[in-house]
Amino acid sequence: MATPTCPQCGSERGWKGKILEFAWWMKKHGYSEATIERRTRLLITLVNRGANILNPESVKDAIAKQDGWSLRTKAYAVDVYTCFLKMLGRKWEPPRYKPVKKLPFIPLEEELDALISGCNKKTAAFLQLLKETGMRAGEAWRLEWIDVDFENRLVKDTPEKCGEPRTINVSNKLLAMLNALPKVSHKVFNGSLRHFARSFRRQRARIATKLQNPRINKITFHTFRHWKATMEYAKTKDILYVMKLLGHKNIQNTLIYTQLVNFERDEYHSAVAKTVEEARKLIEAGFEYVCHHKGVMIFRKRK
Repeated sequence: MATPTCPQCGSERGWKGKILEFAWWMKKHGYSEATIERRTRLLITLVNRGANILNPESVKDAIAKQDGWSLRTKAYAVDVYTCFLKMLGRKWEPPRYKPVKKLPFIPLEEELDALISGCNKKTAAFLQLLKETGMRAGEAWRLEWIDVDFENRLVKDTPEKCGEPRTINVSNKLLAMLNALPKVSHKVFNGSLRHFARSFRRQRARIATKLQNPRINKITFHTFRHWKATMEYAKTKDILYVMKLLGHKNIQNTLIYTQLVNFERDEYHSAVAKTVEEARKLIEAGFEYVCHHKGVMIFRKRK
């Protein structure tokens, strides 16, 4: 495919210059590096697919022709281009794409654990971190060694999207997995998150095929955050606690998890404890107390 050229000056340099200008404009206005990268990459994709980014009608046509894009992706493209026009001091009549709202997919814990155990050391540690903390992938990727308190079993999260910072208790298992990673810089995870995500998808596909479980292919980095929030709400029924755990500023973003906790009975493991020590160990393992019957305490945990 020929290199796209600027519709005004006929050169590749023209459209690249406008996109670089857009990136700098976003940086000056306080957008995160991840947002800047995603938005500039989307504009480059539109150019590569025939759009004249200085002509809103051309951009409308290019977005409409992307049959492989979901409504959510098209709506995002419209938002990005609206922001680009704002930089230029221009407006347009944006097309209306309204994504259908769906409840997030919540896998079984045993499916998450199977995925983690089948991945390489670096990916497994990253996924275990997502599972225990509910961090966004970008937040986990920026984690620095100074943010990990091995003695007190704590991880400090610096949030994306203007969320609330938080400190989260983690397991010895996760700390051991992190400690086994090479310490080559101040960051725990190094390299490009985009390339890392591509490697994760390859590993995920291999594991799903090996286990003959197509549900594993539905697990994304963000699925771990949905799973953590759902499990915490199922245990506590405290939406404000879950809101704080996720770092949300708006409770409306957290309320979705109240709709995801009606699990079927066969989706639970059960266990009993006769002593306080046994009960403590079950709670630390993620079990929730159900009731007391004939001298024993009954607990359950979603599979």
